[in-house]
Amino acid sequence: MHIAMDGREALNEKRTGKGQWAHGFMQELQKRDVRLTSLVYSHLYTIKTLLRLKPDLYVSPTSYIVPALIGKWISCAIVVHDLIAFQNEPHDFKAMWIERLTLRWALKYSKWVFTVSKATKRDLLERFPWVEPAKVRVIYAGPSLTGNTKSEVRNPKQRTTILCIGTLCPRKNQLRLIEAFEHLPRRGRIKEGGLELALAGARGWHDDEIVQKAKKTPNVTWLGHVSDDQYRELLESATIFALPSLYEGFGLAVLDAMIMGIPVLTSARGSLKEIAGDAALYIDPENIDSITEGLKRLLKDENLRSDLAEKGLRQAQKFSWERTVDLFLQFIQ
Repeated sequence: MHIAMDGREALNEKRTGKGQWAHGFMQELQKRDVRLTSLVYSHLYTIKTLLRLKPDLYVSPTSYIVPALIGKWISCAIVVHDLIAFQNEPHDFKAMWIERLTLRWALKYSKWVFTVSKATKRDLLERFPWVEPAKVRVIYAGPSLTGNTKSEVRNPKQRTTILCIGTLCPRKNQLRLIEAFEHLPRRGRIKEGGLELALAGARGWHDDEIVQKAKKTPNVTWLGHVSDDQYRELLESATIFALPSLYEGFGLAVLDAMIMGIPVLTSARGSLKEIAGDAALYIDPENIDSITEGLKRLLKDENLRSDLAEKGLRQAQKFSWERTVDLFLQFIQ
């Protein structure tokens, strides 16, 4: 079988969540008994190339444009990560309207539609009830990291670190997290070196207030985009991973935190409860007091942290790129 795939985001050095998914999926697919062609061209040149190559299937893991335009003539599969573009939350204007204009046609013409969670499939079918449910398959994701390498000798500053990873935007809810952090008592720290909140992630949209708040709040650090190595180091040194998101289509960073044995604080919105299961402490993401109390509980209760870390390691075993690609190949063959 000859599979062509949009590889632009997978090969991007500064990958966000969708790019990480494409990267992990492509790496595993390369190990299988398929002929894989990665296309990194503009949409127009990709269309010309596909019409010339005539692959058995074209997989578009991060964009709906090409399948919307040539799905009539080339068998296509799209991956729907979330329905953020169709919500009323602040979002990148250009990206939002491109998705709104192209997803409908991509759904109509694509042979297969894959989602990364049951929650995303449910959201998709609610938004587009005319789509045949059997055409939409859930294939999940695997972690960006492998193996629990969290070291006992770590964090030379000996600080208690609350870590949040994600593009700066209202949906990720970093602003409320910073405000909740401000309400924590200084004595709530675990280590003598102090308590800090580390935010990692590139600038996104409607994020000026988040950046300014991070700069002005003591013991809060915004690190910007981090490399894969820095990402691992941050997780290794974290005491708690916090993602009080208002909506997620999957939540790769939560999975990575669990596989590293870090207790997770998050919301039950979108796919997050589906992915974290009983391995997280859930809070109301729109209530700053709820976030503060959740952080206090985790900081004070070592047994709770240990219990969530243990459950997280077990929960993380349910997700792998091997399983994702197995499901993908099972559905298309």
